Amino acid sequence: MKDVDYGYVRLKLKDVMEEQKISINKLACRAEMQRTQLKAYMNNEIQRVDLAVMARLCYVLDCKLSDLIEYVKD
Repeated sequence: MKDVDYGYVRLKLKDVMEEQKISINKLACRAEMQRTQLKAYMNNEIQRVDLAVMARLCYVLDCKLSDLIEYVKD
């Protein structure tokens, strides 16, 4: 069987936070998330994306889902 490289999905939350100059503490509070959970999203350390979390982040950051996530083809 041939080994296929499908690429990967990258979260751009840290980039959006820097653009909007919002702190981890402020975003965690407004999005009702634990700091540890938010850091995992910021550092692309999650295995499964929680759509409810992504919706809260989009709402708080006033952005589209496509601003927070991208597919990278290797």
